[in-house]
Amino acid sequence: MAQEVAIAGWKKWMEDVGEQVGFFARFIKNIFVGGFEWSEFVRQCYEIGYRSLMLVGITSFIMGVVLILQLRPTLVTFGAASMLPKTLTISFVREIGPVIIAIICAGKIASSIGAELGSMKVTEQLDAMEVSGANPLQYLVVTRILATTFMVPLLSLMGDAIGLFGGYLALNLNDHISASLYLTKVIASLDFTDFLPAFIKTIFFGLAIGFVGCYKGFHSSRGTESVGIAANSAVVTASLWIFVIDGIAVQITSELFYQ
Repeated sequence: MAQEVAIAGWKKWMEDVGEQVGFFARFIKNIFVGGFEWSEFVRQCYEIGYRSLMLVGITSFIMGVVLILQLRPTLVTFGAASMLPKTLTISFVREIGPVIIAIICAGKIASSIGAELGSMKVTEQLDAMEVSGANPLQYLVVTRILATTFMVPLLSLMGDAIGLFGGYLALNLNDHISASLYLTKVIASLDFTDFLPAFIKTIFFGLAIGFVGCYKGFHSSRGTESVGIAANSAVVTASLWIFVIDGIAVQITSELFYQ
């Protein structure tokens, strides 16, 4: 009995993976179909980017402040208080900023997309679009996935800047450091190999967030309760993919740049 349940679960998982691969292939195909919905793409960039900026900014600012307050006692103990700007910059730009901001975006954006498309599926709006001759996948999916792929890296860059500013203010609570000296130390501590891998993986974070949200919404079941299930599943799955992508990116970066 247990073996049959395990086999059934394995088959269900394989079917789900196959559906996701097919959905991704349809997404890629529809990118190059004529009549790209530029107006919808711009609207999604506004909804995803601008409307998430406040949340990302507040989170990044608090993270910068907290990191300085947590790091300072340890570095002061070892007589390395002057290393605070460099330590904050490298840790924030390489890892903490991109991952935490991506998790925030997964919670806000993936759930929103999943709930929106799920409700359209439940109310048969997707079927109505197909009957009327419109391409719901090109109009709804392509624009949203490309918008998240484009906006999440920008939100990450803005979050990095805001987080470093929060660190500067927190640093001046106990020590005095001029803005010009702090900025000089921040820039001097960054290398091309610190910035580029972090930026590239945020592109994949955005792609994963948009794809998971659209897939969960498009494949939600009939019934009103499926909307909440799609939104919740989108957040959980997108967050898991962010950690998987980050683990792969860290391994590749270590092999290429830090050997």
